[in-house]
Amino acid sequence: MDLNLRRLRSFVTVAEELHFTRAAGKLFVAQQSLSKQISQLETNLGTPLLQRSSRKVELTPAGQAFLTAAREVLARFDQGVAETRSIGRGEQATLRVGFIVGAALELTTPILNEFTRCRPEARVELHEFAFADPSAGLAGATTDVAFIRLPCSTQGLATTALFTEPCVAGVSTAHPLGSRERVCVQDLLDEPVAIGRTDDTVWHDFWTLASHRSSGSAHHLVETNSQSEEVEVVAAGMACNITPSAARRYSPHPGVRFVPIDGYPGSTVAVAHRSNQLTPLVASFVRAAETVRDRESGIVRMIQGSSGPS
Repeated sequence: MDLNLRRLRSFVTVAEELHFTRAAGKLFVAQQSLSKQISQLETNLGTPLLQRSSRKVELTPAGQAFLTAAREVLARFDQGVAETRSIGRGEQATLRVGFIVGAALELTTPILNEFTRCRPEARVELHEFAFADPSAGLAGATTDVAFIRLPCSTQGLATTALFTEPCVAGVSTAHPLGSRERVCVQDLLDEPVAIGRTDDTVWHDFWTLASHRSSGSAHHLVETNSQSEEVEVVAAGMACNITPSAARRYSPHPGVRFVPIDGYPGSTVAVAHRSNQLTPLVASFVRAAETVRDRESGIVRMIQGSSGPS
């Protein structure tokens, strides 16, 4: 199909203006020429995109779907052109990589190395974010790509899973549950829960066991600002926390014991980007992450199987 960029831009302009005369003026083309382009596009696609009458122009359901796709294609193309021109001028392309504590765990360094090997001309900026922003900068467009931990709100994001690891309960070594080899969700429902401050309800509900509570929320929450603060709260016996099993390797504390939780789903680490912002650099980073994930199967198995008590 001859879906060239000129026709896509013409369609997007008409769809946004819903008026052929105004759209033709914005595109600096004759209205007759614009109508012909849209008709050719509809012929190529085999379905009407617009409903025309003497009084108004409206998008058909197919047109609404195609508008989303056309905008994404044009945005990606424009970003690629800008990046290519920047590199051609000798400017160094920069990729802003966001992450929250732990990033992609033991896969982080291999992924960064693989990306650097594939795109040696690019400069990587690493930005760490607190639990307040589980999107690691993607929601506010301050990063281009990020290591995020699911579940969290992924509206407008495209994600590629790297691994899923078990969840554990962090409890004070003086707590009665600290002597247990394993616990179940019911053992934790009456306990105060430490949770990082965030407006992301999907993230908040998962790490407070909300789906297992009749009220939907814990009777007592201790909100924290960082991983280290959360660990200290747990060590002091002020609350327990629900956390990935990697906390035993990345946040050990002599006053905290991490106990596996039976009957609770694991947490998935993924590489993510805004769904309408797949630039060549971002695509290269995602491919590097997939390459390392598939190549380092032993590391992935270790991460996904790390469910023993500690």
